[in-house]
Amino acid sequence: MAAASSCIACNGTADEKEEKRKCELIGYEALPEWLKDNEFIHGYYRCEWPMKETILSIFSIHNETLNVWSHLIGFLLFLCLTIVTAMVIPRNGSSSRSSGSSTAYQLGDLVEMAKANMTVALRHEALAACFLLPPSAAAASAALSEDGQQIPTSCPPNTSSSHHHAIQIQGSTGNTAATMDAAGTGTTAADPITRWPLFAYLGGAMVCLLTSSACHLILCHSERTAYVTLRLDYAGIAALIATSFYPLAYYSFLCDRALQRLYMGSITAMGAAAVTASLVPAFQAPQLRPLRAALFSCMGASGALPIAHKLLLYGGTAPGAVASAGYEALMGALYALGVAVYAARVPERWAPGRFDLVGHSHQLFHLFVIAGAYAHYLAGVEYLKWRDVDKC
Repeated sequence: MAAASSCIACNGTADEKEEKRKCELIGYEALPEWLKDNEFIHGYYRCEWPMKETILSIFSIHNETLNVWSHLIGFLLFLCLTIVTAMVIPRNGSSSRSSGSSTAYQLGDLVEMAKANMTVALRHEALAACFLLPPSAAAASAALSEDGQQIPTSCPPNTSSSHHHAIQIQGSTGNTAATMDAAGTGTTAADPITRWPLFAYLGGAMVCLLTSSACHLILCHSERTAYVTLRLDYAGIAALIATSFYPLAYYSFLCDRALQRLYMGSITAMGAAAVTASLVPAFQAPQLRPLRAALFSCMGASGALPIAHKLLLYGGTAPGAVASAGYEALMGALYALGVAVYAARVPERWAPGRFDLVGHSHQLFHLFVIAGAYAHYLAGVEYLKWRDVDKC
């Protein structure tokens, strides 16, 4: 690490820039006040680097490298989870393996479900032919599945002349998969349970992880940049906490809209208040670190009330309510441990300067956040299993 007396190594004259003088990493004592946050991390700081070099420093070694990459990788993980969830998890409870069991939501079902969806699509195409082709051609038409098996279209003899006749497409199990009328309108056996609360949570998690990664990467560029990115970082944390409540409140109280609106409205208001408080410049002061941790911890801890209420209502009758509460308890424990490490600034407090690059509290905090967010995703999957079977 180069020892520098100031943090303007990259902001010299034009001649110095033309010579491609390297940006230097400096020590804690050389930092301006707005960059001083953790006195137990002694070195490897970037300070007021040009934006280009600041962004490219994502590929170099400094005391923020792992902070940037941990949440960037976490963002990519949750992006993949969002895509897989949209592709694999069925949109209603019709694909459960048995009437008394919950729907299968394993990633290994992706290929099986893709084939099933292809078969349904071929059935619909064959059905459309019943209305577009002449009666003789429609009677002879048939679709072939991917494995070469014939798919019956069940076309009635008067299909081409009837505009209101309903046709039921039978699945391989004999259950009605869909009902199509002559106008092309489809209805399912049961209304699907909406997925938006789970996807809202996944969106909130991705916003939190991405804004955190961006903040740790470019906040050293200037005091103004630090101010803006830190505000975005706090807003991302509030978004993660608030959207974490949406699957909990929506699915737990699906049968009681008043309670559902009460809990969802309350956490949304708390999230907005947290973002507003984060806009106050004094909120970023290092001495207010415990207050920042306490604010967001209280937001998260408020989730204990709807969880307890859910268990009181369904704990003895709905295994899904208990399973989701277990994942939520794990999430809370991971978040609480992460916040405790963040506020206490361990282990660097015990050995100042030895954890500058690897192992300091903020890096550990990031890992706990990702683990807790994933535990809550698993809770969301349990909610879908539960409510796809036990609808109101």
